[in-house]
Amino acid sequence: MRRYSPFLLSLAVIVLDQVSKALIVHFIPEGSVAVSLFSGFLWICHVRNDAVAFSFGSALPDAAKYALFVALPAAVLAAIGYMIASRKAEKETTAFQRWCLAGIVGGGAGNLIDRIFRSLRVVDWISTDNYGWFGMERFPTYNIADAAIVLSVIALIISLFVEGRRKDVKKD
Repeated sequence: MRRYSPFLLSLAVIVLDQVSKALIVHFIPEGSVAVSLFSGFLWICHVRNDAVAFSFGSALPDAAKYALFVALPAAVLAAIGYMIASRKAEKETTAFQRWCLAGIVGGGAGNLIDRIFRSLRVVDWISTDNYGWFGMERFPTYNIADAAIVLSVIALIISLFVEGRRKDVKKD
């Protein structure tokens, strides 16, 4: 049962993501900013993204979008889910790393649900000021699923680096 406990994080991310998106869709008209906080640093808004990160792929035909933005991510999420639950992965990864993978699965599933049930369009609603870094006034709008993926990937990379260092120290 312990092998499956990381999926609780996946489920929590999916629920929080979908509930927040449902509230945004219900209360905020698409294309508008409803709330501006911290002197405009944070906007709660409603935009739709019909592509992937930074709107890459928005010009693709729908058939290509279904293949690249629905079928491929579903296969990748299934593979990661299998990896989390498999006995072999339990021996080769730490519990923390499996929880990081579960965060990625939850975020990926949250956006995949949007792509399937919202005509290939993901609801994004968090916009932050970028202070002109990288030539952008505002960071691209995102959602809870996106944040879960990014934070989980960062934590996983740090964990893999730390584990690699530990193994190197043990060898010496």
